[in-house]
Amino acid sequence: MDRELFPERVVHPRARIVTGRVSRLNPGYAREIKVGQPVLMAVLAAAGVAQMAALLVKSVLQAGTGRAGTRRRWKQLRKGPEFLVTPLRMRDGDGVLHEVEIHGHLPQSALEPADHIQVTVRRQKDGDLPPRVERIVNLTTGQLLTPRIPTVWSHLGPALVLQAILGLMLVGAVAACTLTR
Repeated sequence: MDRELFPERVVHPRARIVTGRVSRLNPGYAREIKVGQPVLMAVLAAAGVAQMAALLVKSVLQAGTGRAGTRRRWKQLRKGPEFLVTPLRMRDGDGVLHEVEIHGHLPQSALEPADHIQVTVRRQKDGDLPPRVERIVNLTTGQLLTPRIPTVWSHLGPALVLQAILGLMLVGAVAACTLTR
């Protein structure tokens, strides 16, 4: 049969663990993580309090000779990080072709066509998308592969998160001082 005219049917696996052979790794593409506006506003507000306190201390200690650092804008923070999505097709022992998605980066030589693999998958929020791979055990090479994707917290960055924590501590300390009077 002609594969172009009659493509083989691809199914999304229903089981949590699927064992089979790598049929094809499709080219990857970028997908964006959404950042919730309430989370972003809370973090930026708390970080703003700490930044104002730091600017106040800096203006007292210095004559203002230093220049301000560049900060990412609201639009850049709201956009969210992008991560690599690589569709993977694998054929199980019964000859059924399954499609799953690998989110994040893997070493280039981690999976080769015809490798015997066992994948642990999780359904995505959008039911039309193939399940997302949580873990891959390459039974041919003996490798355990765990793709990692960026999170909202890694996107905001440790400096902004730390600044937000300091801002919350400052607001808490001021509130505690005013309540004890």
